Amino acid sequence: MPVQLVRFTTREADVPAVEEAMDTMVAALRRARPHGIRFAACKLADGVTFLNLLELDEGVDNPLPGIPECRAYQQLIPEWSLEPTGPHPVTVLGSYELFG
Repeated sequence: MPVQLVRFTTREADVPAVEEAMDTMVAALRRARPHGIRFAACKLADGVTFLNLLELDEGVDNPLPGIPECRAYQQLIPEWSLEPTGPHPVTVLGSYELFG
């Protein structure tokens, strides 16, 4: 099951906008209930670094670009991020009920 990670650091002034967009995106996912994905949005203790984790079941295409709120969030990340960022595939070595 492919897992992707997006990590970015933003300016303190942008944190409220990032959090609002994350809330909007997660609410849209709850309404759409796309099959075969798991998603988590996190903020690190420094208060300005964010992580997004997306797991897709085998053979499932990423539905996020097809959900307007998710697409809007993804398009804003480069504006918020202080460094180049993008999805990075990760290998899950162990998990307890976090990933499928």
